[in-house]
Amino acid sequence: MTRIEVDGLAVDVPEGASLLAGVRAAGIEVPALCHDDRLSPAGSCRTCLVRADGRIAAACVTPAAPGARVETATDDLRELRRDAVEIIVSALPPRALAADSRSELAQTCRSLGIGPETAGSTGGRGRDDSHPFVHLDRDLCIACGRCVRMCAEVQGTFALTLTGRGADTVVAPGTGGPWAESDCVACGGCVDTCPTGAITEPGPARGLTSASRPEVARTRTTCGYCGVGCSLEVATRDGGVTAVLPARDGPVNQGHACVKGRFAHGYLTSPERLIQPLLRRDGRLEPVGWDEALDHIARGLRAAVDAGGPDAVAAISSARATNEENYLVQKFMRVAIGTNNIDNCSRLCHSPSAAGLTASFGLPGCTDTFDDVERADCLLVVGANPVEAHPVVGARLLQRVLHGARLVVADPRAVGLALHADVHLRPRPGTNVALFHGLAHVLLAEGLADEEFLRERATGLPELTELLAGYPPDQVADVTGVPAADLVAAARLYGRAERPAIVYGLGVTEHLHGTDGVRALSNLAILRGAVGTGRGYGVNPLRGQNNVQGASDMGALPDVLPGYAKVTDPAVRSLARDVWGVRVPQRPGLRIPEMFAAARAGDLRALWIIGEDVCATDPDTNRVAQALNSCPLVVCNELFLSETARHADVVLPVASWLEKDGTFVNFDRRFQRVRPAVRPPGEARTDFQAVHALAAAMGVDLGCPTPAAALAECGRLAPVFAGLSHGRLDREGAVPWPCPDPDRPGEATLYRERFATPDGRAHLAAAPYLPPGEQPDDRYPLILITGRRWAHYNSGSMTRRGGNLQLGPVDFLDLHPDDAARYGLRDGEQVTVESRHGQARLIAQVGEQVAPGQVFCSFHFPASGVNSLTSDHADTVTSCPEYKVTAVRVAAS
Repeated sequence: MTRIEVDGLAVDVPEGASLLAGVRAAGIEVPALCHDDRLSPAGSCRTCLVRADGRIAAACVTPAAPGARVETATDDLRELRRDAVEIIVSALPPRALAADSRSELAQTCRSLGIGPETAGSTGGRGRDDSHPFVHLDRDLCIACGRCVRMCAEVQGTFALTLTGRGADTVVAPGTGGPWAESDCVACGGCVDTCPTGAITEPGPARGLTSASRPEVARTRTTCGYCGVGCSLEVATRDGGVTAVLPARDGPVNQGHACVKGRFAHGYLTSPERLIQPLLRRDGRLEPVGWDEALDHIARGLRAAVDAGGPDAVAAISSARATNEENYLVQKFMRVAIGTNNIDNCSRLCHSPSAAGLTASFGLPGCTDTFDDVERADCLLVVGANPVEAHPVVGARLLQRVLHGARLVVADPRAVGLALHADVHLRPRPGTNVALFHGLAHVLLAEGLADEEFLRERATGLPELTELLAGYPPDQVADVTGVPAADLVAAARLYGRAERPAIVYGLGVTEHLHGTDGVRALSNLAILRGAVGTGRGYGVNPLRGQNNVQGASDMGALPDVLPGYAKVTDPAVRSLARDVWGVRVPQRPGLRIPEMFAAARAGDLRALWIIGEDVCATDPDTNRVAQALNSCPLVVCNELFLSETARHADVVLPVASWLEKDGTFVNFDRRFQRVRPAVRPPGEARTDFQAVHALAAAMGVDLGCPTPAAALAECGRLAPVFAGLSHGRLDREGAVPWPCPDPDRPGEATLYRERFATPDGRAHLAAAPYLPPGEQPDDRYPLILITGRRWAHYNSGSMTRRGGNLQLGPVDFLDLHPDDAARYGLRDGEQVTVESRHGQARLIAQVGEQVAPGQVFCSFHFPASGVNSLTSDHADTVTSCPEYKVTAVRVAAS
């Protein structure tokens, strides 16, 4: 720390801090219109002038030297600062200081006694209101550059610039033209940092920042979109959301957000929200009261059990729901019904992560915290596009790379971080295992493995060494299409790094051999001794949904109870009986694909689907619809009348994440609080309330009357969560699991002393490469990869009901110019995509992001029919669908 004196008061600031930091540490406010603590200092506005050791200096750009004596309060300094602000204001129109303005500039002027009469401009530079979430009033721009630096230094999009000269300088999109057609990804950072109101969010949020509008109520919660776990402040007034702002002290997002968490809340007030239960009568869904709906469900569940036993009932819980709701759902199925037929959508995305990481290391989660990953000197990013799918993580990883970390990206597409990679490996879809074995081969061949770690803390090296002999770079190149030289270069970057880290996504897991892929990728970290040693930051999956980690943690799986305790273990069932007072069935239940198969076969007679649009997001959706139509009772908890809900017998209206109380677990195992900012509309209830109500209709008391009580009971059943509580999270903000002790911190970095495997060692896997489930042929010559786009989320049920629809109006099909020419397709025309399983209609988007012979599309618009294309091939260990490899053909519609 560095000690300085500010107006006679001694203060300590971190080494390298500015005088401005010292002034603020002393509790003194001076204007700093070009400054934001998250950005590099500019010193351009000269409004923060102080006297340091007798010399006048801009506090924001002057380092705090040990022993410096700083003055802020003399009359001449006050006058200088006031003059600097007046000069800025003189170039603005009077409305910049309007009485209702809450901008930083307006509040600064009020504190200095500067009124609207000081403003001397008549304006005339115009507005740009083309974007749904970001509006520009050029007449209020003071060219401070904060928005430009925010876009470059935090978001990393570099979409903004300053144009013009002198007094005509103004911010503009770097591409020219309207803001809506620029490279802007609508993170909202420019809105949050603008000090004048030149850049604002339209509507009731105009002028609302994290520091303004004290009369607006604020609720701290956790984002309900992807698995990053951004902390948000929800501003409300008169029972409605006026804005959602990133929390400056958010442990993961650190004051940043993305287009979805920041702006995509318009769905809350959509006229399509379900506000009362629906019951099918004579083939039509009709509104009914909750009592009638619950009575119908209860009778249907009893009939199903009477006809086929408890295993004739199944439930699909939700990664969108809170931990407490998932806990209660799985408890309902095991206690009220008596079956283990409970699963969640991690089955469709990261179930291979859980299986693979558990087999390699012992626990089904990230080995390290993201804060550690961010300190890596080499990042290996595999099968993930975090710039679009996890934008806040993508932005932070990019900043790490821009500050010197080496980057290897393994992904078939040239998108996101791949554009900044030192080495970009583009394997053929479905060849991950061969690629990872090729990298491991080089690590061993060139002496880049940590022999001491392998000897002391790992097992399986002889078997792996024998296997890797068959994966030299030239042979791997033949299988994967990755040039041998690139493979070697990537292995050397990772192998020679002092602190390497692996980050991966669904491009690793959603394959026929996804679990093998996770284990082969984990081999690299084990060979390098980069897990649990401080000499690297392990293996870290990016979870796709807000609580996909937590849903599994809570036991919403067919083979484990909360905390991943196996239902086949007598001791586990004994503990559950002590806590719940009933026997838990010992046979593992059905996985999601098995539920659908059982329904088609007539064995499953009741299915409860909570917050999942399986007819839009599951593979081979035509077969999914057949399963629902074959099941005598289908119940859906939904926000909207989704495609799945249209097949249901009863639809229950439920609350969204902005209307719930509980917790989520993010991708690096942090528990964080979720708090209701507004009430659900009409008769909608939380899933927690709906489960309790159904249990009561069946004469069952589940206990756990509140979400806090549910988490407490979960801790009795699962020791890894015993140290967690709502009260603790309210005090501490975020706590990672394992956390067995309420008086000790959670374990952010795993395996420092031993691995959680039975023998305490990391397990190398020697699984050979096996081909994917589908191969192209003359009839279906292209390989389709599916994934996300930046403006939307999953099936789009929330993001399509707001301004995001303007940013991403349709599902596009990306294809290479060579393929477009080969099949006579033009950019922007409608095309028909056919697979061996179904057909979809999309809009062609021709470019070089995909390789020849490959096409890519998202699944955000169910009407496009994308998941009617995908197959029922699934990971051989976990039944995770092979979304990333589907043989297709394309023709003009």
